[in-house]
Amino acid sequence: MSQFTVENPATGETIATVPDGGVAEATAAVDAATAAARAWARTPARTRSEVLHRTFELMLRDREELAALIVSENGKSLADARGEVTYAAEFFRWYAEEAVRTDGSYGPSPAGGTRTLVTRKPVGVAALVTPWNFPAAMATRKIGPALAAGCTVVLKPAAETPLTALAVARLLTEAGVPDGVVNVVTTTDAGAVVTTWLEDPRVRKISFTGSTRVGQLLLRQAADRVVNSSMELGGNAPFVVTADADLDAAVEGAMIAKFRNGGQACTAANRFYVHADVVEDFTAKLAARVEALKVGADGEIGPLISAKAVDGVTKLVESAIAAGARVVARAEVPSDGKGYFFPPTVLADVPADAEIVRHEIFGPVAPVITYRSEDELLELVNASEMGLAAYVYAGELQHALRLGEAIDAGMVGVNRGLVSDPAAPFGGMKQSGIGREGAREGLHEFTEIQYLSVAWPED
Repeated sequence: MSQFTVENPATGETIATVPDGGVAEATAAVDAATAAARAWARTPARTRSEVLHRTFELMLRDREELAALIVSENGKSLADARGEVTYAAEFFRWYAEEAVRTDGSYGPSPAGGTRTLVTRKPVGVAALVTPWNFPAAMATRKIGPALAAGCTVVLKPAAETPLTALAVARLLTEAGVPDGVVNVVTTTDAGAVVTTWLEDPRVRKISFTGSTRVGQLLLRQAADRVVNSSMELGGNAPFVVTADADLDAAVEGAMIAKFRNGGQACTAANRFYVHADVVEDFTAKLAARVEALKVGADGEIGPLISAKAVDGVTKLVESAIAAGARVVARAEVPSDGKGYFFPPTVLADVPADAEIVRHEIFGPVAPVITYRSEDELLELVNASEMGLAAYVYAGELQHALRLGEAIDAGMVGVNRGLVSDPAAPFGGMKQSGIGREGAREGLHEFTEIQYLSVAWPED
């Protein structure tokens, strides 16, 4: 089998080579998952729970090694990588606890003569497709509930960051996951591998995290066989600061919501709507924080994932400036010319219809738009076809909640800059996706409801 290289985006250097799988490897993975499916589905929930909890403990044991691996293939800061490992491990702990609580119901039929038994069963072999921006967490957020539900899986990690997925798979094996239950296919030909899975009648589930464009293509393919589908797609998160908001708290939240992982997150704040009464003060405070950021391989902000990513963010910023925006802050980047770094940037006076507002930036750029009325704000915020995450900072809690409920987004951070939590349902509205990950809802995504009508003669 041929191989492909994995590079460090901070240096451009090759750090590993991995197998470049194709149709044959994709099919072999489904063969293995199918062979293991019946036994794993019949494994007592308590046993599956204990395996997942051991994996949680192993991830914490190897936290530093996993974080270093993420830094080397993804480029994010070490602090971000450590945080990701802890977050990723939590999905195994959460679903270890949920595995033993699969729900159902039992009761008499209103018409009499029968009893109704409703239960859940594993959906079957699940195909998982994960992105590069959170190589550990995006894998565990899918593997955890799938295994807890009794499914076996085939996983295709992003070609940019396959090493973390392989490391997680090794820990699952060490924890006691039987052969064939988790199968990883690394590849540079994602289309061939995923299409093979979607066309295979033994695959009954597709769970994808990535761009809306690719998600739409996969949904069309899944429709041919009516494959159970979960899609966590693109975002364009608004960050709202009202006139009575605590500006210092809003800036702290903005630094997390915008600059975590260098802005390369589907939940990243993408467009900042700040009330006219406080826009100057907020922008000045945010600018001071951004200018102080340390950018570099060992800094607070790492590189973007590729040269193509840098080019895309550069074009969006240039387009905004041409439309009338001003650069009010820009952090320094390493001067050695190595790596795919883009300077963290704050833009003021950004037109509400600028291209940078309409498109997901996926980089460390904060465009600030001024608003004057709540009606104007909600019209601008909800004009996007995306509806994954949003953030609202307001002084009065009722006001913040009222705004949050009026925003078309699956998740809203109220006076906080982080929405992700393994115990909460992660997902979006409109073109940001279908289904939810995390929480009880995430387990349900890997189950089918089955109803048994039991004859019950009346005396």
